[in-house]
Amino acid sequence: MSNRRPMMKTLLLVAAAAFSLVSFGGQALAATAEDLNKDAATALALLYQTNPDAAAIGKTATAVLVFPNVVKAGLVFGGSYGEGVLMKGSEVAGYYNSVSASWGWQAGVQSYSYVVFLMNDKVLSYLDTSEGWEIGVGPTVVAVDAGVAKNLSSTTLKDDAYAFIFDQQGLMASLSIEGTKITPIKR
Repeated sequence: MSNRRPMMKTLLLVAAAAFSLVSFGGQALAATAEDLNKDAATALALLYQTNPDAAAIGKTATAVLVFPNVVKAGLVFGGSYGEGVLMKGSEVAGYYNSVSASWGWQAGVQSYSYVVFLMNDKVLSYLDTSEGWEIGVGPTVVAVDAGVAKNLSSTTLKDDAYAFIFDQQGLMASLSIEGTKITPIKR
């Protein structure tokens, strides 16, 4: 039993370090508004180029929330952090961060991009007036994978928001945006 204590302490320290790197490290390395705008435009162009269904949804969306670089790290306990841009048409309408914390069977470090297409004024108003939007609470968000995307067309879009995760790099045993909190930030 005493052999497990040092191992458990080590695991907890590694997990705490990974969580603090993800949660607080992102703020220390925050991009300028200009850099964030450029990275968001590049990420959105990559999504549209590699996924025509996303490009079609983008044409009908009221607004698009683009997180060009989210870093997730964890070992039992984990977290993620990234900053993004809200686009209304071709105009920047605001800046947001994406933060999550989790525990359970997970290990690794991964970066990825994600885009949330806001499909109506109701969800856009919720984003503007809430103190932060936790994905999975509030407006309905459909996480779109290749199977779901093939069944979507402009006539079947009926949910509040559609999220695409793409450009994953690194190794992580789990990846989801469920439970992610999106909060406005100043740039």
